[in-house]
Amino acid sequence: MNQWHVWLHPLAASELDALPPDLRARFWHIVELVEAFGPMEIGMPHIRPLESKLWEMRMQGRDGNARAIYFADTGRRLMVLHVFTKKTRKTPRAALETARRRKEELE
Repeated sequence: MNQWHVWLHPLAASELDALPPDLRARFWHIVELVEAFGPMEIGMPHIRPLESKLWEMRMQGRDGNARAIYFADTGRRLMVLHVFTKKTRKTPRAALETARRRKEELE
């Protein structure tokens, strides 16, 4: 069975470390699900599409909401580009721009 692997952009790893412990735990729980079953089998409420091959992991906890924007790279690898605390209903444009810029750097 071909397993999926989740990788973090170095800046996204730092952003993840800055999240409260309960949101970090939710992130790692979603990563375990994705690596075991693949992103297409998970879906809402954990994963949802954003735009142009960008997707988001949705974390909710006692300390609020957070999101991790990622894309599917070659070879069953997901690259997490940006992790941030969610404060509004819509994903902030700045968060999408940060993810796009980091994706371009990797390509």
